[in-house]
Amino acid sequence: MTDSLLMPDIAEAYRGGMRQLAAGVCLITSADQQQPGGMIATAVTSVSAAPPTLLVCVNRNASMFELIQRSGHFCVNVLAADALGLVDIFSTAARRAERFATGEWHQDAEGSPVAADALVAFSCKLVNTVDLHTHAIFLGEVTHVAHPNSDGQPLLYHDRGFHQLSAL
Repeated sequence: MTDSLLMPDIAEAYRGGMRQLAAGVCLITSADQQQPGGMIATAVTSVSAAPPTLLVCVNRNASMFELIQRSGHFCVNVLAADALGLVDIFSTAARRAERFATGEWHQDAEGSPVAADALVAFSCKLVNTVDLHTHAIFLGEVTHVAHPNSDGQPLLYHDRGFHQLSAL
């Protein structure tokens, strides 16, 4: 037998393993010349507290890739457990026209849309982009933090499904 028959396909094993990593669900937004865009993401991570910096991973084929590059800014809206409607709208290309017509929205100082019912919204100025394989890692220095709905429960993604926290 060859090694490839003994070892499972690493890409499939990776995807299966990553399904076990629970993550908060975020709505990444930006706007360029008053044209807003948004995408659902779980690949969002704190990088540094001084200066406050977040990273967001975006597929190069996603419309948000070019929008963030052009605008130079983005907002990370951390979604509450009751935001499944927004997740569906922002995950379905056929519903693109509904995206910012649903819910209440504000703009941050740079013009990125901020969801009025987000648990927290981090406005970021793009400071670096790292291209790696199929994705770009956008590093954003946090310029403002808003807590519109800090009493809500976070929306989590785990094993291809959405969940919320429960007390132990």
